[in-house]
Amino acid sequence: MALVDSYELKVQLEALIQSQNDQIESMQSDYNESLDTIWMLLAAALVFFMHAGFSLLEAGSVRFKNTQNILAKNLVVVTVGFLCWWAFGYAWAFGGPEAVDPNRFIGHQYFFHGGFWNEKSLFRFWFFQGAFCATGATIVSGAMAERTNLVGFALYTFFMTSWIYPVVVYWAWSGEGLLNFTHKDGASVSAVGSGFIDFAGSGVVHLVGGVGALLGAVVVGPRKGRFNPSLEPEFDAHSIPFCVLGTFCLWFGWYGFNPGSTGSMHDADTANLAGIVAVNTTLSPCVAGLLVFFLRAKVVEPKCLDVGAFCNGILAGLVSITAGCAVMKPWEACIIGCIGGLLYVGASLLLGKLKVDDVVDAFPVHGVCGMWGVLACGFFGNPDEGIGGNGVFYGGDQLGTQILLVVFIWLWVGVLSTIILVPLKFAGALRLSDDFQDKGADLMEHSPSKAYGHHHVEPKV
Repeated sequence: MALVDSYELKVQLEALIQSQNDQIESMQSDYNESLDTIWMLLAAALVFFMHAGFSLLEAGSVRFKNTQNILAKNLVVVTVGFLCWWAFGYAWAFGGPEAVDPNRFIGHQYFFHGGFWNEKSLFRFWFFQGAFCATGATIVSGAMAERTNLVGFALYTFFMTSWIYPVVVYWAWSGEGLLNFTHKDGASVSAVGSGFIDFAGSGVVHLVGGVGALLGAVVVGPRKGRFNPSLEPEFDAHSIPFCVLGTFCLWFGWYGFNPGSTGSMHDADTANLAGIVAVNTTLSPCVAGLLVFFLRAKVVEPKCLDVGAFCNGILAGLVSITAGCAVMKPWEACIIGCIGGLLYVGASLLLGKLKVDDVVDAFPVHGVCGMWGVLACGFFGNPDEGIGGNGVFYGGDQLGTQILLVVFIWLWVGVLSTIILVPLKFAGALRLSDDFQDKGADLMEHSPSKAYGHHHVEPKV
């Protein structure tokens, strides 16, 4: 009898222990899910706030008479961009087929959130990635400012956020695209070897937007009188304070852009990685900004203290480190930022020589430095450090894959942007008339007709 009672007690204790273990595992799972959601929503909100930075930067960079017009374009990008991301973009970007041999070009599920109710954690990821998507089109708006028809730009935004950008995302970030998918042995590979490295989007986001910006600026043409030497002072930025505030807002938002790309925050390794990313995201723009400020003051025109160039130098450093922020040591981030600053200055001067009217230097900042950020992952990053680097300076074989994505982005975005923008221009739906440009889009098509409540007079020289 005693043996029976002892056996029953043991069974009951084991059942109780198992029940408690199950509860602990359930609580741990719920805790991890909640922590990841909080982290992702916070990061997504920071990325979303970057649109306030873009708005301030672009509004400050244009002339007073076009302030409302560029702000309207920023609002169009966010509203149209998120709707397109909901309807089509996310499906093309992350709706990878569940098959033994999936296609490597584009996804095909989750249109209009179809299937999200079966996996509700997708909602936070959708929000985070949607903020990235809208950024690509915002980059284009600054380059084409002051002479672009709002309707034509909205149409381009539709195609950028519905098709052009999402396909690049699928190639690089879906886990099933041709530049980064999982081999049967569990390794991350691409169609040409090692899996592509772009932790937070130097190539996927910034180079895509930068190439679109260059094509947009070239196709729409320069602003009336932009390269007439006697009129050059009339095209100065109307509010440097807006540019500085916008730069700080963007820099602040970048701490959601880069650290948030960890995708989770429920274990020590991920937390430590986010810390490394934040440090690199701080050091690179510091070096790049100071270098550009010095070069503009002492080496190249205007050989004066240029606060606007200081701002773009900071942004150049941020874009340059975005791809490799998780696989670089801080000293490498400083070198990458330094080279990014040099490339920005050279590209900005080259556009001026070629008479390409890029109002906010979107292509030098996002296109050239985005390209450099991607390629830098092929040079820097020590595999022995255990954080994913694979640079040729340490015997790695990453460079070929990085070059391939740069080529693919140039071809994909360049060809499609040309196909979209050129017909819009010939249809009269892209460029504002000379009369519009003389009087200002705010006066011609906005209500109220001026952005500020007080009287403002454009400076005359």
